[in-house]
Amino acid sequence: MLLRLVRSRLAPYRRSVLLLVLLQFLQTLAALWLPALNADIIDNGVVPGDTGRILRTGGIMLAVALAQAGCAIGAVGLAARTAMAVGRDVRAAVFDQVQRFSARELGHFGAPSLITRTTNDVQQVQMVVLLAFTLMVTAPIMGVGGVVMALGQDVELAGLLLAVVPVLAVTVTLVVRRLRPLFRAMQGRLDTVNRVLREQITGIRVVRAFVKDGHERRRFAEANTALTDVSLSAGRLLALMFPLVMTVVNVASVAVLWFGAHRIDDGGMEIGALTAFLAYLMQILMSVMMATFMFMMVPRAEVCAERIQEVLDTEPGVAPPADPVRVLDRGAVLELRGAGFSYPGAEEPVLRDIRLTARPGETTAVIGPTGSGKSTLLHLIPRLIDATAGEVRVGGVDVARLDPALLAERVGLVPQKPYLFSGTVASNLRYGNPDATDEELWHALEVAQAREFVERMDGGTEGGSGLEAPIAQGGSNVSGGQRQRLAIARALVRRPEIYLFDDSFSALDYATDAALRAALARETAGATVLVVAQRVATIRDADRIVVLDEGRVAGAGTHRELMAENATYREIVLSQLTEEEAA
Repeated sequence: MLLRLVRSRLAPYRRSVLLLVLLQFLQTLAALWLPALNADIIDNGVVPGDTGRILRTGGIMLAVALAQAGCAIGAVGLAARTAMAVGRDVRAAVFDQVQRFSARELGHFGAPSLITRTTNDVQQVQMVVLLAFTLMVTAPIMGVGGVVMALGQDVELAGLLLAVVPVLAVTVTLVVRRLRPLFRAMQGRLDTVNRVLREQITGIRVVRAFVKDGHERRRFAEANTALTDVSLSAGRLLALMFPLVMTVVNVASVAVLWFGAHRIDDGGMEIGALTAFLAYLMQILMSVMMATFMFMMVPRAEVCAERIQEVLDTEPGVAPPADPVRVLDRGAVLELRGAGFSYPGAEEPVLRDIRLTARPGETTAVIGPTGSGKSTLLHLIPRLIDATAGEVRVGGVDVARLDPALLAERVGLVPQKPYLFSGTVASNLRYGNPDATDEELWHALEVAQAREFVERMDGGTEGGSGLEAPIAQGGSNVSGGQRQRLAIARALVRRPEIYLFDDSFSALDYATDAALRAALARETAGATVLVVAQRVATIRDADRIVVLDEGRVAGAGTHRELMAENATYREIVLSQLTEEEAA
């Protein structure tokens, strides 16, 4: 999986990779040539006392060393640039894929895991790519070249390599096989730590309100300890590998000196050749150590690549149409024709045979008991999820056939849990319409009953207006009612033809709710408005009220008609109002 991921992402950088490999090849050849030159200086310069030979060969060694350094610097620079580019591309690919996910895929992976996969997992793959270019390309060239050059110095002494290299290979293989499952567990437990920490930061008010600080500390300690334990197990194996390799290296060096000394004593070998052989032995073993270091990183990177590829290979539940409709008449009618929705593997559908028509200039409300599928129905329209039965039509065209950009332009959704992005009031309001003027922003705020509190907010700069007031991530520095009003203003700035309000008035007091609905009625007079609400006061004046119960339409009509004819609606109304207020 790692090879598949890296190979697909390296395709645009073929030229850089080829140049990098060439530079690594040249610098490795230079490194292999240096011991032979050193042996020549000893045997033909130092021993006979030929100063000229020493100077000439020394000059060549200096030139080769400089060439090696130049090639190495160029290769490392190219490797770093290419590895960073691959990391950037993989992160972008994961981000783009996640942006296409529907709520189902997002729920399947979970936000903490997706964050880890986009950051830590990509970083591990990026690091392995960098090491592969700097170490793995060099290691085989140096290993094979070292064996060839060592044979050139002394064939009989080179027999020691037949014993040393297999021992190193077996040692590394045994350790690496045990590392892979540990690294898989490590990434999973990193997800858990990320999830627990995210929950605790997001829910800090709930934690303190219920005095659960100790409980949350224990939860985090358990997750942290689990990650620490598996990290220590992997660390012990990694710490064991280097001493094992170095033991083999040092034993091999002692053996070479022992047998080499006897060869020199017998006259079968020169002193310079023994020095060169030792250098080649160290280069061979260094190549094995470089490969060992790579093998230590590869298991974790392989696990990370599998997790990344799992995201990239997941088909979004809401797929863009192959031949999208890009033109739609203005003043579109919204229709649900026998629409239904079921989660994969669920025994019962959430929605069944929903038939609903909302026309321009009308306000259609949806009400029902908790869990009746109101928000799910609303999510079918902008294709946050796709209907599993029936059709959802805008302007007579199935939303599954509409161009996503066109659908987003025509539909404005104010979600049940409004989310504000870190930035300013203005940047949040312009999220749907970057070209909106300050006057348009203030008008939207006025309609949403938000102008007063925005004007009081600190503009953040000297003389700055409330539009430049900072907004924290998630809108945590404003109240729930203020978040809802800013989210409504954001939808108004977009000026869509279809407004979807998903219980968007629940955090407002009755006076603000009434004023906001009156202002909205004037602002959206020519638009199609669909409101989901729990509060009867919010929707009692709607042109048409649809009652949902257990995923089915239990009734439809005006407030008076439903009070007289629909038991479910009447029960909801009387749970909130008296008979006199309901009338």
